Amino acid sequence: MESFGEALRRLRGDRSLRAVAALASCGKSYVSDLERGRRHPTLQTARALDDALGADGELVALAETRPGMPPFDQADALQAGLEEVLATGPLADSSLDEIEWAVQRHGRATRYRTEAEHFTELLAEFQDLRLLLTRRHSPTARRRLLVASAHMSGLTALTLLKVGDGRALSWWRTARKAAAAAEDRATLSWACAQEAYQSYYSGDLHGAVELAARAQHLAGGLPCVGPALAAPLQARAHARLGDGEAATRALAAAETALSHLPHQDRIGSAFGYNEAQLRFHAGNALTHLGRTAQARDELAQADRLYPAAEHMDRALVALDMAVCTALEGDPAAAADQAARTVTTLSPEHRTALIVYRARDVAATVPPGAREVHEVRALREILALPQGDTERGGGDQHGSAR
Repeated sequence: MESFGEALRRLRGDRSLRAVAALASCGKSYVSDLERGRRHPTLQTARALDDALGADGELVALAETRPGMPPFDQADALQAGLEEVLATGPLADSSLDEIEWAVQRHGRATRYRTEAEHFTELLAEFQDLRLLLTRRHSPTARRRLLVASAHMSGLTALTLLKVGDGRALSWWRTARKAAAAAEDRATLSWACAQEAYQSYYSGDLHGAVELAARAQHLAGGLPCVGPALAAPLQARAHARLGDGEAATRALAAAETALSHLPHQDRIGSAFGYNEAQLRFHAGNALTHLGRTAQARDELAQADRLYPAAEHMDRALVALDMAVCTALEGDPAAAADQAARTVTTLSPEHRTALIVYRARDVAATVPPGAREVHEVRALREILALPQGDTERGGGDQHGSAR
């Protein structure tokens, strides 16, 4: 196989080293060292020489591997180069369809894969998408790429949010910017609705209400996921603020939004919303309002609707049931149910959001019942000081749950 230096010497032909160096904006001695195999080029230099000599990618391909490079490293380098070559050409509709399918697949994966399993693959796909965005495309193709980027930014934010990483906030801004650049109101509405959950779980209830209202306004009557996500979150925030009338109005808006949502969007995905989620969110809002009988009815429906594989959602339903039990005056039973719910989950599903909601159970217990054996056991499981009355210290948790 011809080396980079040998190919460079052949392609240079009768042109002088100085002339080729000037074309590629590098030094004469550097080009000479490359031809003699004394140095190996960077990909940037290889591209410059490739363009200067009209090599049609031959020099770039040779630069991607070094002499003596292990075979697996060669494979990685060749793959990276191939991805770059593929990104330079015009995008066919089939390529865009494949990108959009991959984004939707990652959206579904948020419901059943742990963050540790999912995040690496998500970032690899996102890197490919970012590379495509650096190239020139038709207005239609660019718009579709921007929408995909908004969705992938949102998925990145959701993953960071679920593990309690504050960098999620900046990713929501990126998601909104990409959706705005695409002029896609439905995607912008979705991003605002999902970001409202971050505000909610960080304790900024007024901010959550504002973002949820913004999501519904942006949709402008479109039958899309944003309002279906936003309205029930707005109800939960109003409930925690003690505004029962506003929470009731928001729950009615949520029912309407779900009824208008196309069937293909009523799915278990970060990009969808379904009956099980609405029943859980309604139950959660009613729990915060202290309307435990109604809350239990909604939560029981959610429990029946959630698939058995959706461990986190079913656990959150159980924890809300435990809050209802505490509000009804049985702190021991409430704490026992919460403890069993948390400890039954596998470690990878025992996320920050689960701990956050279990702390809600502990916080609902009256101060006089803190010494009850089951309550003390729950607080030890959650690593709470026995006198603590906080829910979670304002940590950022959760995702559209």
